[in-house]
Amino acid sequence: MTALSDNEQELLRQFIDSLWLERGLSPHTRNAYLTDLRGFALWLASRGSSLRQAGREAILDHLGWRLQQGYQARSTARLLSALRTFYRYLLRERLIDEDPTLQVELPQLGKPLPKSLSEAEVEALLAAPDIAEPLGLRDRAMLEVLYACGLRVSELVALSLEQINLRQGVLRVLGKGSKERLVPLGEEALIWLQRYQAEARGLLLAGRPSSVLFPSQRGEQMTRQTFWHRIKLHARHAGILKPLSPHTLRHAFATHLLNHGADLRVVQLLLGHSDLSTTQIYTHVAKARLQALHAAHHPRG
Repeated sequence: MTALSDNEQELLRQFIDSLWLERGLSPHTRNAYLTDLRGFALWLASRGSSLRQAGREAILDHLGWRLQQGYQARSTARLLSALRTFYRYLLRERLIDEDPTLQVELPQLGKPLPKSLSEAEVEALLAAPDIAEPLGLRDRAMLEVLYACGLRVSELVALSLEQINLRQGVLRVLGKGSKERLVPLGEEALIWLQRYQAEARGLLLAGRPSSVLFPSQRGEQMTRQTFWHRIKLHARHAGILKPLSPHTLRHAFATHLLNHGADLRVVQLLLGHSDLSTTQIYTHVAKARLQALHAAHHPRG
């Protein structure tokens, strides 16, 4: 079993003493800080790291690990508060060069959960466009790509031909802050994308040159608002009455991945979130859905 080094224990002792000397914190609060920090230090030690070596990535990894282990959001918020106080102390004592807790945030407690769709509702929405028409085939391909890749609507409408690699089955997405990420398309979306390019894209362009993957009827890049209207139209045809947002399929992508056991860090990379805390909200959606299913179907629910 991993044990803390003498240096780590001494570092924690000095910090806890400073809490009493400088802030007059009660024994109960000091013990809570010590318990949280010792737990983090042991987690780091088991991975060959230490409190002074830990960077922002290590803290995010630990928060993700706690989430997967089922720790309550409130106890993780307390840990993050302890880490912030501890690393500010180390910075002040010139024992580290920068504070690794900067820009690490937890989702706000009580933050409204993103609206999501069940897997059956997603299937109904994807099947809603009339694929006998070029516009319908384009919309089907767009919805399939949106759900398969978890894109933002702005990323979807801005896609160009150069960003697709059909042979490798990946998209090169330009996200917020001009950050690039590679996202796998998946077999179903790939089939619909190939069919759309073969049967409908040329008809929509009517001979006009364009590098836009999903052009409008005028052969130009579609606006987010136009595609949003298309989503609402297809949702009505699919009999989906719940309120939707342009991000509904992105939310469904993240929630369904987590429901099926995907790793939080992987979902973060696929969504293009710079911070794990932004992705964490989807675990609450998944958990709420599972609780609702349990209540509906378990004899003691």
